[in-house]
Amino acid sequence: MKRRVVVTGMGCVSPFGVGVETLWNSLKKGQSGIRYLNLDLEKHLVHIGGQVPEFDCSKYVDPKDARRMDKFILCSVVAATEAMEDSGLDLSKEDLTRIGVIAGSAAGGLETIQKNHEVMQARGYHKCSPFMVPMMITNMAAGKISIKYGLRGMSKSVVTACATGAHSIGDAARAIQCNDADIMVAGGAEAGICDMGIGAFTSAKTLSKSNEDPTKASRPYDTKRDGFIMSEGAGILILEEREHALKRGAKIYAELTGYGQSSDAYDMVAPDPEGNGAILAMNLALNDAGLKPENIDYINAHGTSTHVGDIAESKAIAKVFGDKTQNKNLLVSSTKSMTGHMLGGAGSVEAIIAIKSMLDGIVPPTINLDEQDPEVANLDYVPHKAREKEINAVLSNSFGFGGCNAVLVFEKNK
Repeated sequence: MKRRVVVTGMGCVSPFGVGVETLWNSLKKGQSGIRYLNLDLEKHLVHIGGQVPEFDCSKYVDPKDARRMDKFILCSVVAATEAMEDSGLDLSKEDLTRIGVIAGSAAGGLETIQKNHEVMQARGYHKCSPFMVPMMITNMAAGKISIKYGLRGMSKSVVTACATGAHSIGDAARAIQCNDADIMVAGGAEAGICDMGIGAFTSAKTLSKSNEDPTKASRPYDTKRDGFIMSEGAGILILEEREHALKRGAKIYAELTGYGQSSDAYDMVAPDPEGNGAILAMNLALNDAGLKPENIDYINAHGTSTHVGDIAESKAIAKVFGDKTQNKNLLVSSTKSMTGHMLGGAGSVEAIIAIKSMLDGIVPPTINLDEQDPEVANLDYVPHKAREKEINAVLSNSFGFGGCNAVLVFEKNK
């Protein structure tokens, strides 16, 4: 019998600022975190995104140490700090060899690479920062978290594009189930809003150019959607073996009961148009949880606001769960309509959103859904306003470039 895994702590950084409640209070109100970018916009075709607002990092790390971190690492450490404090763990009473970290990023330190390349070009290749390598590599998010807390269990990074955060959580749960750890710190982060990041995704023709009103640009499932909105952030969960959590009297937010992963094996960027990889991952997650499709009350969809992505995922959901004529219970929404797409941080932040929706009985809306695209499946996407609903089981989808699919199922603690 596999060991049960529960969530005992949550922390995040998002375009709304630092903190889970800061994020959740904004989403419940249907507010957008998208604004004009703090870049030289004359250089760019895309002027909008979900940048993390400036905050006082001295509350979380030594300012000198912060200057030696890329922003994606700093966001990871800040989110982990909130999650650890939220969990109530007393590490002096724990076996630190039984606590590990899996934290990843899709692209790592893009801004660090950009800035140091500029120095190299101007002054010579040996003139870059001596901290360039540890600032840019993706596993340093996990490394810095483990160093801060002295955690001596596994420390590693998952890199699966936009599925990174969800894969990190699922793999961490597996580590607990397999008795490789009792507690895991898990999630993902991204901070790729810089000239290099915006330029690269613009060239790939994936970003929205609806610069007129930033808050209206992210439009999942809408006929006027024209690409995703690049965003920043980090989400970290504390996962714990259930008996261990009960023994120390921890508050338990939810139980992670299902994890499914698959590959589209189709294209570098485009999803399988019939959603076959997503279907497989969702079915695997349901089977792992021991649930039937009708047991899921809410799906936090990947829903990026791209033309082909929204269609493929919606088809997959309808094939697994039925459309709204067949399944009147199911609600689906894309919170990327408000947060933008945090890439490697999206899956873990959306896992937190899914858990909060279950705890509060509130489904956050898909804003800007004014005219539903007839090509997307006929699902209830909760347009414009949040909706109250009793939620006992929630599913969170994350799909990445290269056809990487990760699906998580959370249930109320029983």
